[in-house]
Amino acid sequence: MKILLTAINAKYIHSNLAIYSLRAYAREYQQHIHIAEYTINHRVDYILQDIYKQKPDVLCFSCYIWNIRYVRELATEVSKVLPEVPIWVGGPEVSYEAESFLEQCPAVSGVMVGEGEEIFRDLCGYYLREPSQQEGLEEISGLVFRGTQGTLVTTGVRSPLCMDNLVFCYKDLEEFENRIIYYETSRGCPFSCSYCLSSIEKGLRFRSFELVKEELQFFLDHRVPQVKFVDRTFNCDHRHAMEIWQYLKEHDNGMTNFHFEISADLLTSQEIALIHTMRPGLIQLEIGVQSIHGPTIHKIRRTTDLQRLEQVVSQVQQCGNVHQHLDLIAGLPEEDFVTFTKSFQWVYEQKPEQLQLGFLKVLKGSFLYQNRREYGLVYQEYPPYEVMATHWLSYEEILKMKLAEEMLEVYYNSGQFEMTIKVLELTEDNPFYLFLRLGEFYESQGLLAMSHSRVRRCEILLDYIAQKDPAHRELYQETLVFDLYYRENMKSRPDWAPSLMEFKDLSRKYCKKGKLSHLEPFWYDMEQILRNRTLSEYPRKEQEQGFYLFSYEKRNPLTGQAQVQKVQ
Repeated sequence: MKILLTAINAKYIHSNLAIYSLRAYAREYQQHIHIAEYTINHRVDYILQDIYKQKPDVLCFSCYIWNIRYVRELATEVSKVLPEVPIWVGGPEVSYEAESFLEQCPAVSGVMVGEGEEIFRDLCGYYLREPSQQEGLEEISGLVFRGTQGTLVTTGVRSPLCMDNLVFCYKDLEEFENRIIYYETSRGCPFSCSYCLSSIEKGLRFRSFELVKEELQFFLDHRVPQVKFVDRTFNCDHRHAMEIWQYLKEHDNGMTNFHFEISADLLTSQEIALIHTMRPGLIQLEIGVQSIHGPTIHKIRRTTDLQRLEQVVSQVQQCGNVHQHLDLIAGLPEEDFVTFTKSFQWVYEQKPEQLQLGFLKVLKGSFLYQNRREYGLVYQEYPPYEVMATHWLSYEEILKMKLAEEMLEVYYNSGQFEMTIKVLELTEDNPFYLFLRLGEFYESQGLLAMSHSRVRRCEILLDYIAQKDPAHRELYQETLVFDLYYRENMKSRPDWAPSLMEFKDLSRKYCKKGKLSHLEPFWYDMEQILRNRTLSEYPRKEQEQGFYLFSYEKRNPLTGQAQVQKVQ
């Protein structure tokens, strides 16, 4: 008997924690359980052929908004070539409307609803026991399946698991080479955000610290590059957070990075003090702001102390050892275009390493889904169910936000244009309009939906500057050269950069390690650019150039930028 657990991930570097946790929990049946992982970049035909060649006796799919279309199509086609194989699905995309999913997808045998470990183990037992010892599917709680007469059978709700009963699934790291490790120490969330499925699950459960520290040490001993905690609000329990962060600090291997989603306004002074003592890059923090508009915060059932949030983000930044990632959601109730741009400006002014601008997903089972008509939520009929309009936002305004979001990713979140953006943002009162105008320029030139090299992105930016701020073109040319070398020792120089032959003797003097360093002349003082806040404060030198040495052996652990020093 072969039971195939199948995941279709968004990217190759992702791994699917759910299927590995299910296999680990059903340990008494592990010799019969096999795992197949694909990505949405694989053709459906390829996945179909691969599943067929594996000849499963039972096929299970892990379902999310990014892969449900693939699952539907694959289930339909698999049922044609393997008609005797039962197909089971589980995950958030099918758990909340299991009956309607089965009605729409007749090839699927049944749905594992909610938390899947115990359900899957019992399902394995159903298929693997001797017929004389089998209990019926009706005896397994947490299922919705097709009965013998074709009618749907629901077996009731499964009680939540004790977190300590979960089985650690990362004993063999060969399966996860070059991929992100996902790890959880809690389930549930203390908040009731109306757009989030976590708000449906009642109660908050934690894995005991004795187990957690053993598992963290496993990651540290094996020098895993990054571990992403999937706990919904990691710091909702002060003691739990402090124990884990203290352990990571004391057992730091100098390499592994740990990612946490936190609520910044809950972060205590004691936690901040501990964070300040950590190695740069040991942890990174993702902070959900979502909106600063009061009526919106109330409508989505959040409680946010913005003054405390701003204070915490600033305090964490001061030490310079933690990468901070702040999130915004466009399309929330009560937030129109103008108020959204104010939310964007507020978050941008916090200067996070990344500003993630997402768009509301109207998820089945969420409070917003239940009240979608009240808020005028117009959203995509098919996954990812992204908002297209609301009572407060038109589709045209959503499209403007999308233009800004694309440019934000290219020119801010990439970290590849840091110096230039520091100057360019001074041309707008609200930085949202900087990225919107840039997006509109791309659109007018037919440059969207195309792949561009870094140098080409610079050239496009210079073309935009020729219209936007032509008086400072030379300044932007220099900041772009700085940005190019800030990230890497370029193999080819942009056309507007001075010839390297003009200062080759000085380069030989300072660049002793070949490609591991680079010397570049500038007429503008780059250190002054980091300090000043108006374009009039950036005068061009008239006497002699200044030189900056880029060292690629020594990089900023948060941004990956080269170490830079001014030389005489």
